[in-house]
Amino acid sequence: MRYSPDLRSARIDSDATIADGIARPGWSFPACPFDDPDSMVATVRPSYPVYCLRPHMLTANARRFLDGFPGLVMYAVKCNPHPAVLYHLYEAGIRHFDTASLSEIAAVRENLPEAEAYFMHPVKSRAALLSAAKVYDVRHYVIDHADELAKIDEATGRKDLDILVRLSTPGADVLFELSRKFGAPPDEAVALLRMVHGAGFRTGLAFHVGSQCGDPGAYRTAMDSAAAVIRAADVPIRYLDVGGGFPANYDNHAAPPLEDYFSAIRDRLASMPVGGDCVVMCEPGRALVANAVSLVAQVHLRKGDALYINDGIFHSMNEPASVGIRHPARMIRPDGSGARHMAEFTIYGPTCDSTDVIPHAVTLPADIGEGDWIEFGQMGAYSNAMSTRFNGFHPETFVTVNSPPFRPVREDP
Repeated sequence: MRYSPDLRSARIDSDATIADGIARPGWSFPACPFDDPDSMVATVRPSYPVYCLRPHMLTANARRFLDGFPGLVMYAVKCNPHPAVLYHLYEAGIRHFDTASLSEIAAVRENLPEAEAYFMHPVKSRAALLSAAKVYDVRHYVIDHADELAKIDEATGRKDLDILVRLSTPGADVLFELSRKFGAPPDEAVALLRMVHGAGFRTGLAFHVGSQCGDPGAYRTAMDSAAAVIRAADVPIRYLDVGGGFPANYDNHAAPPLEDYFSAIRDRLASMPVGGDCVVMCEPGRALVANAVSLVAQVHLRKGDALYINDGIFHSMNEPASVGIRHPARMIRPDGSGARHMAEFTIYGPTCDSTDVIPHAVTLPADIGEGDWIEFGQMGAYSNAMSTRFNGFHPETFVTVNSPPFRPVREDP
């Protein structure tokens, strides 16, 4: 693949190669790798935001789940659907993908034909169900209401399907609580499991404790509830999906080790009332990708202690605005200079909307100004996936870097 001066992701012919693997036909991949974001900035001096992808971190994160989780690992595509992310996770051994829409199903099945897509959104259109079943041969679905079961039966016309009932779970230490929108209460879940089994489908049970779960014990609590539902339903359970929620580390959210979550799940599996043929699954998203991507944005104006940059809450910075996540940040200046003294800054995004502001102060060298760059870490989850095109701004450039994720350096004593 030829180097492109502006590093915009380029279309690649089916016989093209990239530095770390064979490109898939029609997919977009980052340009040739840099040693680190600093060398990218020194070479390109981009005036647009750039996502720095670390494939080696995707590989390490995938191996940690594949080696530690006691079952099948599905990647939650919604967290970061970039083709390079899907490709590198697949190359690392992830063969199963949690998809929530026909578009996500197509991204997986058309480009990774050996992979399995699971339609895990509890509410689906009939048209999407028809295409998922007939075009893409998707065989796994989730429901939390009897009408959705009837819809799947009528729209697909197939009985060789696996249908999982989503159970609502008690509140937990999470940033996003999901059971207010999805999930059947225990008594309804019992009835739904019996309906799925009675309709001739293979039966499973699923739950989701919530996104960015800070307490491994939440999985024990949810699995205790799931066990009670399974006993009450008294039908064969082919799949048990413990969902996502596995956390990543942020400046203001220190996550317990993933192994604590695996241990909690393994502990409850020992007494779960399911047979030896039950497939246990999980749906990690941010724990697989958060530390594998950072974002480099440029300062376009300084007004006192306010910095105006080319990315913001309508683009990559949705989670700082919506749930207060704080990403580590550091200045990049190609000549290596910069004040040792640190200061706090208000960061404004590029749009003309006055709400486009990171809702917390960001600590950076006191002399940062127009033309400098800021690298924000832990940006792999819900960043490019959430970006809008508001005001004509749309971050879309990916490059590959070989460096580990940075750790922020604060003011020297």
